Amino acid sequence: MSNRKNIAILGSTGSIGTQTLEVIRGNTDLFRAFLLTAHSNADLLIAQALQFNPAYAIICDNTKYGYVKDSLAGTEVKVLSGIEAIVETVTHPDIDIVLTAMVGFAGLEPTMAAIKAGKDIALANKETLVVAGELITGLAKKHQVKILPVDSEHSAIFQCLTGEDDNSIEKIILTASGGPFRGRSFDFLNTVTKEDALKHPNWVMGAKITIDSASLMNKGLEVIEAKWLFGLEADQIEVIVHPQSIIHSLVQFCDGSIKAQMGLPDMKLPIQYALTYPSRVKTSFKRFDFINYPELTFEKPDLMTFRNLALAFDALRMGGNMPCIINAANEIAVTGFLNQSIGFVGISIVIEQCMQHIAFKESPVLDDYLNTDKETRIFAQNLIQKMPLKALQF
Repeated sequence: MSNRKNIAILGSTGSIGTQTLEVIRGNTDLFRAFLLTAHSNADLLIAQALQFNPAYAIICDNTKYGYVKDSLAGTEVKVLSGIEAIVETVTHPDIDIVLTAMVGFAGLEPTMAAIKAGKDIALANKETLVVAGELITGLAKKHQVKILPVDSEHSAIFQCLTGEDDNSIEKIILTASGGPFRGRSFDFLNTVTKEDALKHPNWVMGAKITIDSASLMNKGLEVIEAKWLFGLEADQIEVIVHPQSIIHSLVQFCDGSIKAQMGLPDMKLPIQYALTYPSRVKTSFKRFDFINYPELTFEKPDLMTFRNLALAFDALRMGGNMPCIINAANEIAVTGFLNQSIGFVGISIVIEQCMQHIAFKESPVLDDYLNTDKETRIFAQNLIQKMPLKALQF
């Protein structure tokens, strides 16, 4: 048991975090949940801590610290609070892998701290690379840290590239389900509700990423993430809609050969692969059967209707702090949509306005990213409050 890997799960109460704990529960001889963190879901964090007995449990919401601490009194779990505690605790010498599943920009500083401490990163927080890809990949190289992708699409690319170190990539093809509104018109998008957008056809995910999937911004963020994970240019990244979500992504090499990674949509598989890499461990997950899927179909994404994917490609080509701008704008806009302050098409409007009005920095440093994020959020929030309702239907 002493050879178990100690796993820090940043965002243990979210969709990826809870599924990571399922993987740990099924492989207690291989893994131990060493650190669990939550933003504000104190009750679930307490339940997880009681079940998995981590060394640390951290609640970001300081107002809930006393409740969590009292609930775990009598256990061996050390309870802390605040983002600063996460940044400090991820450097603990006993941690082997840090799985980053915090939502949005909040994952950046803890990920940087873990990398500087020499911890391998199982990356589920795509926003970290979207916002500061050059900074993060540079740090990982300097500290000889592996960044192991957890997103199903990037895990698929990563798996396809195993053993291909000396072979040139012509392009990668990221697959997208198309979300719940695939094939719908722009006029239809003006009418959708929050409940409509939260009904993903294939995946069970948190609210923010589900809305991103419906708007194709999730795929746009994945495009930017792929650039940094695999050292690619924008014209080497293609997106194709694959409604069945069986082929998770593909790599085309310089000789024209294509490799694909396939399987039923289940996030536990890429999570486990990131934790066990380079080994594969037997699972009881349901297996894919070709007979049950006589047709696998593909189509081009509709960039005119789903503007977010086009905006993400624009940001990737511009570089600098532009991906940071679209990420911050999207986080505020999605929150506005979930709060029913704006309509679904308003998300793209807010993002595009922020891209046009926030100062562009060609070669940003960390302070530039932090300032850009703050400035964009304020601008986007003000935009939502001031724009005429007609432009932001819901």
